Amino acid sequence: MTSVSRQGSARSVRTLLGLIRFSHTLFALPWALAGLMLGAGGWPEGRVLGWVLVAMVGARTAAMTWNRLVDRHLDGTNPRTASRPSVTGEVTPGAMLTMALASAAAFVFAAYMLNPLCGHLSWPTLVLLLLYSHTKRFTVGAHWVLGLGLGLSPVGAYLAATGEFDLGAAAAGALGLAVTLWTAGFDILYACQDIDHDRQEGLRSVPARLGIGGALNVARCCHALVPFALVLAAWLGALGVVYLVGVALVAGLLVWEHRLVHADDLSKVGQAFFQMNVLIAVVMLVATAGDVVTGGGS
Repeated sequence: MTSVSRQGSARSVRTLLGLIRFSHTLFALPWALAGLMLGAGGWPEGRVLGWVLVAMVGARTAAMTWNRLVDRHLDGTNPRTASRPSVTGEVTPGAMLTMALASAAAFVFAAYMLNPLCGHLSWPTLVLLLLYSHTKRFTVGAHWVLGLGLGLSPVGAYLAATGEFDLGAAAAGALGLAVTLWTAGFDILYACQDIDHDRQEGLRSVPARLGIGGALNVARCCHALVPFALVLAAWLGALGVVYLVGVALVAGLLVWEHRLVHADDLSKVGQAFFQMNVLIAVVMLVATAGDVVTGGGS
């Protein structure tokens, strides 16, 4: 392969990774690792950690690539997304389909390598992840479908460590509930940018249905419930002070996130969407890991 060919291939890979916002894997990965540590009762085995990482990256890449594939015509009518490589043809539908199928296969394979329960559950999980891309065409609940997709990550990682539904799985479930509400809330905030486009195309988003003011109120309600779900996880999982300090920090970050976004000023939605939410996820990973490792609940 010539140097020009290698450069072209590397550029194509970078373009595809940029298209699917590979860096946004940081939203879900910390929650999965938190669930994994709950299931392992400490640092997980290297083999388990490795396959969980493969499964997470595979699932997220499959879902995002499929989303870009099926939404390319809608993205073309939205000024905010009209320049995406999936719209301009820089990344072809065939390349996106290949990436989606390969990533889905990697997810299912990694799940079976973890244990039979994870393997069997990978199929309905994959269906849910791919279904999300179609839901905004017929239900305003699309934001919560996306939330559930991410919310399954700590539960799946917990099961990767245990291989069964035991009493501790309830704590991972509460953590998943927190992730579901958190994700739905920030997705509603992000969708405020596209209110005119969604109404024009007949898409079912909360901002399109309720307006920006109403959407912000729904997002606030979702995020107001997140600390309660996190505290429930602490109670069910016998987590202690270290974890609860993390919950308090997250509550403060959520308040700050909503101070960045106003009905008449959406200029900081990007900052609220990426920077704040990655920070929230990392804080909860550190708090959970610190509590589990130090025995903060004992």
